[in-house]
Amino acid sequence: MLPLEGLKVVELGHYIAAPFCTRLLADLGAEVIKVEPPGGDPFRGWGAQKDGHSVWFSVHGRNKLSVTLDLKSEEGKRRVTALCARADAVVENFRPGYLERIGLGPATLQAENPGLVVARISGYGQDGPYRDKPAFGAIGEAMGGLRHLTANPGQHEYPPPRCGVSISDDLAGMYAALAVVSACWGRDRGGGKGRVLDLDLVSSVFSLMEGMLTEHGLFGWVRQPQGAAIATAAPTNTYPCADGRWLCIAGNSDLIYARLMTMIGRSDLRDDPRMATNGGRCAHAPELDEAIAAWTRTLPAAEAQDLLEGAEVPCSRLYDIKDCAEDPHFQARHLVARVQDPLLGEVLHPAPPFRMDGVGPEEMIRWTGREAGADNDRVFHEILGEPRA
Repeated sequence: MLPLEGLKVVELGHYIAAPFCTRLLADLGAEVIKVEPPGGDPFRGWGAQKDGHSVWFSVHGRNKLSVTLDLKSEEGKRRVTALCARADAVVENFRPGYLERIGLGPATLQAENPGLVVARISGYGQDGPYRDKPAFGAIGEAMGGLRHLTANPGQHEYPPPRCGVSISDDLAGMYAALAVVSACWGRDRGGGKGRVLDLDLVSSVFSLMEGMLTEHGLFGWVRQPQGAAIATAAPTNTYPCADGRWLCIAGNSDLIYARLMTMIGRSDLRDDPRMATNGGRCAHAPELDEAIAAWTRTLPAAEAQDLLEGAEVPCSRLYDIKDCAEDPHFQARHLVARVQDPLLGEVLHPAPPFRMDGVGPEEMIRWTGREAGADNDRVFHEILGEPRA
């Protein structure tokens, strides 16, 4: 049995943030009904297609029931209200104020179901001077402080790169999933009253800024881009190898540092009193990085990794998705799931990251993303009990 079986969630989501939240809840067993416009979630048009079907949506919509409704129509509003009346939570990521304007705001929905948890995900939040500004994930990265940190030190001719995935949408979705479960837990333990949850892209990224705000408040510091290094631990960086690959090495602790220096043949640096503590090593990080890189450049990345792992030094080649798909650890942990998709054939899915006894990760993927409106009949007639025409 999956832990969230019996939890009923309505998704009024599009693109990434709200659907990512509900995907996590659905993977854990919640009944998620995704409400899409008559033409389907516009996200279905993103990325690669096969036979006219979105490859990405196979993952994005998995374990969800799909219905199509025009939220501006009377029938659409009536059916959404009815779905929310039987639900534990509704998750949405429209611009602030949109649901209120069409008559589906939290006050309206909770009047029918006082225990309903309403999770709202937006760019900047439901209040504040930027509330009504449009935003996508890149804006959350930029304003939340992350994009400033992804630059290479001293490099100004190229813009700081994004991390490669829609990280602010995913973070907001994860926080929303945690908040939904927490709010339902609190409701069921006392009073039965629902809550309105306010999540946003900017604050989700900002929450990851570690001790930077505290450092700024106390000392006026503004952390600058460090590239692949870490300002507070050394040696930790990513180093070039003889085959053109990169190797990430984390020699942070005193004991690991000693093993690393022994392996690369630099006992002089191992025994150097300047390097005896992490603080000293941070002060001389460029010197250490140069010594390590001189060693890694002589070896293919896989060979260097094998030698370092033999010395119990944390390290890894930089994996691309092919490396992930073929790695034996990913296979043993069932991180790569082979799934039959009726629209696409056999596909690979990233398995849910949750591991718990009694439930295998394969059991969490019950079905792949359906066609838009595939469950209209089941939801409207069997679940809501509407008579068939």
